[in-house]
Amino acid sequence: MIHPTPDPVLAGQESVWDYPRPPRVEVVPRRARIEFGGAVIVDTADVVRVLETSHPPVYYLPIAEFASDALVPAAGSSVCEFKGVASYFDVRAGSGVSGAPGAGAVAPRAAWTYPEPWAGYEALRGRVAVYAGPMDRCLLDEELVRPQPGGFYGGWVTDDVAGPFKGVPGSMGW
Repeated sequence: MIHPTPDPVLAGQESVWDYPRPPRVEVVPRRARIEFGGAVIVDTADVVRVLETSHPPVYYLPIAEFASDALVPAAGSSVCEFKGVASYFDVRAGSGVSGAPGAGAVAPRAAWTYPEPWAGYEALRGRVAVYAGPMDRCLLDEELVRPQPGGFYGGWVTDDVAGPFKGVPGSMGW
């Protein structure tokens, strides 16, 4: 397997190529806010991130802190070889964010959780990760998040991580 050349790491950055495999879970002192349908659907400082080689961090937030009805169980599941079986949510601007300009907006299967995470990933129980792309805005410490390239992975790209990131064309074998 051929790996790309890591991007230069600037002051205050970490390289995703220094992240481990299997992934590491860590609590971080960050604030995450997600806006959808013209309203804030979650704003929390209770943040856990997962770090995996070649991926920008995936941030997991407490399900209980989302606006009521913002997360609606969706069909289907997937399996991560490390974390376990994931289930999905549609994200919507519903009754919990009523009065929002986009109330009623729906982003299908835009969030996921591990209801029974496997050993070593128990910190993910009761938490959900959200794809940044379909949301109005995702912010991490007031920085606008960019979605991980490609449509499959859910990492949040911020200025404090250096790539290149899995998901760009040609990265399937990384």
